[in-house]
Amino acid sequence: MRLPDVVPVRLVLADDEALLRRGLRVLLEADGRVRVVAEAADGAALLEAVRRHRPDVALVDVQMPGMDGLSALRALLAWADPPAVAVLTTFDLDDYVATALELGAQGFLLKDAEPEALVRAVVDLAAGGAVLDPRITARLLPKLRAAGRFRHNPQLGALSAREKQVLARIASGQSNSTIAAGLGLSEATVKSYVSTVLTKLGVENRVQAALVAHQVGGSW
Repeated sequence: MRLPDVVPVRLVLADDEALLRRGLRVLLEADGRVRVVAEAADGAALLEAVRRHRPDVALVDVQMPGMDGLSALRALLAWADPPAVAVLTTFDLDDYVATALELGAQGFLLKDAEPEALVRAVVDLAAGGAVLDPRITARLLPKLRAAGRFRHNPQLGALSAREKQVLARIASGQSNSTIAAGLGLSEATVKSYVSTVLTKLGVENRVQAALVAHQVGGSW
């Protein structure tokens, strides 16, 4: 059922499998919260589609012919005003996910996720949230620890009680506006807290902060 009076999130979908793109498009557009403004079969086409359509969000497969998803991600995130970017992946591509994390991707989604979870993820990304499929987190954290990345961060203990509240909400994928509503703060105040949290943790973005929080669980 389509929702009335909803301004849809503008999305570019990049994957080299036409059948998968078609299926995802149908699922994502079903209730009107998301509109796929363009599709791309490789990284070069993705960059052109983003230039032309200026979407809110891009969903990007990592394995594509020609310019692959990681190369496109690197180029896209170097732009002055890129869309939110989430990586579409499968269980056997953990190394690609780790690289995409380092490049600054804001979301990691599995292609077999439930339709509602995919739609909610795209909407959250457009609002500034960070999205991690729990199954990816469970697989990725041990590999990051083994590689020496995202070990227990001693600066977690330096976070104030309010900063820990903000971090917990970042870890759950909430946008600044949602965090503000939940904590009774202004968005500007939340933005300042987020910046401080990232600085104290020594991470570059919300996804990396979320991984730090997931890594230590409730021990902080």
